[in-house]
Amino acid sequence: MPPKVTYRRDSDRPEFPKVLIPVIVLVVIAVPLTFRVFRTVPAGNVAVATLFGGVQPETYGEGLHVVNPLYDWHLYDARQKTHMETADVPSQDQLATSVDVSVQWRINRDRANVIKQDTGSVEDMKTVHLVPKVRSLLREQGKSITRAEDFFREETQQRLQTNLTVGLKEYLEPEGIVVDAVLIRDIRLPASLRQQIEAKKASEQQAEREKAELERKRTQAQQLVVEAEARRTAAEEEAEQRRVLADAQAYEIQKINEALANSPGYLQLQAMKALEQIAKDPAAKLYFMNGDSPMPLPLMNMGEPLRAASPPTSEPPATARR
Repeated sequence: MPPKVTYRRDSDRPEFPKVLIPVIVLVVIAVPLTFRVFRTVPAGNVAVATLFGGVQPETYGEGLHVVNPLYDWHLYDARQKTHMETADVPSQDQLATSVDVSVQWRINRDRANVIKQDTGSVEDMKTVHLVPKVRSLLREQGKSITRAEDFFREETQQRLQTNLTVGLKEYLEPEGIVVDAVLIRDIRLPASLRQQIEAKKASEQQAEREKAELERKRTQAQQLVVEAEARRTAAEEEAEQRRVLADAQAYEIQKINEALANSPGYLQLQAMKALEQIAKDPAAKLYFMNGDSPMPLPLMNMGEPLRAASPPTSEPPATARR
């Protein structure tokens, strides 16, 4: 047997209290608005509020803020940024030099509402104001540089950095951009000029090598001269020593001759000493004696005075063996 189906009439359903409808609507609207009353700005940012498209004059820094829930909230990154720019800068010699420049910049927190109203976002500030001004100033600075190679001079780079910094600050600070520094990263000369400079550098290096070689040879020649002078001085000193020695020997001989001339007996005494030494020699020798001498000595003439004092004799010279 199928189950019995009971149909309920609409009049039997409980009616929803109409009084709660406004309360529910109010809660649905109030809850989102409550969350929009409390707004937080992250670190390094600044907030700008708009109401129905109108920019509010007040800016909001980091932290928690209680604001009109109808405000639209716009965050701006106020931290420092770096923009790299490369531009071909023509100098007065009509040569274009490639210059890499970095600009360190940030937005002015106090003028974030003006930036929002006049320009837009941070990226819009960079595109509309920063980049065109950097390129323009770079090309203007090239007009004051006579030659392309002057870009490598320290005073030229210093002047270029200073002029870029001053020019960017004067133009960008009223727009709400603070320029902290401008740095020249790299400079690349035109290809033709680089080839000329490389050839010139190679020529200078070759000249330096030749100069060093000439200096080495000159030093070597000076050393040879010094060595020759030293040898000459040594030879002169040696000759002087020999001359002094010869003079001393000549003087000694002269004195001996004078002594012999003045003392004939001195020679006889020396002869006797020599004969005594000969007698002590164990080797067998043959000595020839002068028989005419009063004191026969081997191979020695004792002088005319002794020979004159001896009586003449007809006997032959005696021969002694030992």
